[in-house]
Amino acid sequence: MTDYRRLAKDGLWSNNMVFAQMLALCPVMAVTGTATNGLGMGLATLFVLVGANLIISMIRHTISQAIRIPVYIVIIATLVTLTDMLINAFAYELYKVLGLFIALIVVNCAILGRAEAFASKNTAWDSFVDSILMGIGLTWALVAIGGFREIIGSGTLFANADLLLGPAFGFLEITLIPDYKGFLIMILPPGGFIAVGFLLVLKRWIDQRVEQRQQRAEQLRSA
Repeated sequence: MTDYRRLAKDGLWSNNMVFAQMLALCPVMAVTGTATNGLGMGLATLFVLVGANLIISMIRHTISQAIRIPVYIVIIATLVTLTDMLINAFAYELYKVLGLFIALIVVNCAILGRAEAFASKNTAWDSFVDSILMGIGLTWALVAIGGFREIIGSGTLFANADLLLGPAFGFLEITLIPDYKGFLIMILPPGGFIAVGFLLVLKRWIDQRVEQRQQRAEQLRSA
């Protein structure tokens, strides 16, 4: 029986694609100059991840082991092409920002790795749930990194959300520090390394605190 609580914990935190597996670092460094960009890239990757895992799981018994990796890549490439066309058609401003990095989802080892490690061995429903949770984990990580960089770099949060994601998302834009001149390096690619470093330290600190509390609780129960 599938442990969905464990899947949720792994996908959202313990085995997070960015902060635990250290995968998908190319888009992390390149496109997360703002929280809006991180959200857009995360949702695009989520769509591909869910579609690929679901399809691969459904046809896993008909794929020869000898050619499974090329088949996975073809499926992922097809979904990425569809995603690229949809974003170009319905969110052109977002498409201009993400650009080449949408196509590079094809070579995102996080998606191929999840297809090989989970979707090829589990049912369609379990693969769907796993991909949703892993995708949300990746998305929140990209938004967190983008938000961190944007706040320090320009003093705003979700800037241009209305232009990139549509007028309905205009309410997301917040100016946190009025008349802030900004810290340019944070919105440039090197800022991605700085942001990831600080957030990794924060995650490890939280993990240690949680582990210490669990150890104290176990000691009290055994006393």
